[in-house]
Amino acid sequence: MKNLGIKAALYINYFVFAILLNSVGIVIKQSIDNYNVSETNASVLEAFKDLPIAFVSFFVASFLPKIGYKKSMLFALLIVFFGCIYMYYGNTFGSTKVLFLTIGVAFAFIKVSVFSMIGLLTETPQEHSSFMSSIEGFFMVGIALAYFIFPAFFDESNPDAWLRVYLFLAGLIAVSFVILLFSKINIKAEVSDKSVAQDFLEMVKLIALPLVIFFILSAFLFVMVEQGIMTWLPTFNKNVLSLNDSLSVQMASILAISLALGRLLAGVIVKKIPWLKIVITCLIIAMVIVALVLPNALNSKTIEINNVFDIPLIGFIFPIIGLFISPIYPLINSVVLSALPKKMHSSMTGLIVIFSALGGTFGSRIIGYLFEHIGGGKAFFFMLIPMLILIATLFMLNKTTKKYEVAR
Repeated sequence: MKNLGIKAALYINYFVFAILLNSVGIVIKQSIDNYNVSETNASVLEAFKDLPIAFVSFFVASFLPKIGYKKSMLFALLIVFFGCIYMYYGNTFGSTKVLFLTIGVAFAFIKVSVFSMIGLLTETPQEHSSFMSSIEGFFMVGIALAYFIFPAFFDESNPDAWLRVYLFLAGLIAVSFVILLFSKINIKAEVSDKSVAQDFLEMVKLIALPLVIFFILSAFLFVMVEQGIMTWLPTFNKNVLSLNDSLSVQMASILAISLALGRLLAGVIVKKIPWLKIVITCLIIAMVIVALVLPNALNSKTIEINNVFDIPLIGFIFPIIGLFISPIYPLINSVVLSALPKKMHSSMTGLIVIFSALGGTFGSRIIGYLFEHIGGGKAFFFMLIPMLILIATLFMLNKTTKKYEVAR
């Protein structure tokens, strides 16, 4: 297979960062238990993770092609490798802050580089969509496995045993670093002859393009839905379905698994079916699940459930919504990147990362507010509104994309 080494490195990079990024909830719990910090203080780890991603992406995306994507990814892997080692030996709440700071900074370099590299490694829009979907699917596999990898290192007799997971992750990072280091990139990125300041202004100007405006709206709305559900599903399982602490987290893994499966399947299906038909069909099915399945949650038991066999059917059905919402994000990313010249992919990816982060934060905050004021059983109904608006923006995105194809 052409460029096998580079592609393998991209998959491993995304897999490792999926585990690291989505371990924040586990690390918050461990920090409260092991380092005697309050819930409020522990929650700052989210900011140490998310803010560097948006901040660094905004400032480096436009000139990464000049640095080189391979060098950027090697630098990112090096940063997070030492972050994991420092976490293992530091074993303090301060070291968790350093860890997530390195993860956020490194992921900004990784995501911009990976998304831009996909454009270099594919030749047609169909290939781009397929590769984008499969690599995002692999990311979701990493998220799902995080629910099992971290607990595998837990030991009730040794409260520090869980830190060994960072030696395991550091090993994966080292493998990815070596593969990437010795991989040859046969296709070079198009590098602008403008200054760094001019490249940055060009990225900002992208926001004014109709294609980018409709994409930003679509990405913002989608991530609002996905992250809103993903963040609050464990709380929904506990507060609404009355599952115990362990089951509420474990059952949330069904969502991550279905998200992974949906993106991997989309990578195959998009080769034969237009992307718009796929995402609209998926959205309609997702809306039906919300409208017909959630009302049953209002009539669920109030007695705590401690056995998987006692979990109501909704506990298994609702998380499957991930199978239908998951293809949307990689497909719309691929559509907008394929429509733009490859020299603009790095800047566009910077915007993707920024507005995805904003959408996720906004969605999570809204669902959290609704959980508190109207109850978890009704909170997810709110997702029908952004889903409806998303359908409209997707049609406009498709229409605008066709104009760009004609122009080219």
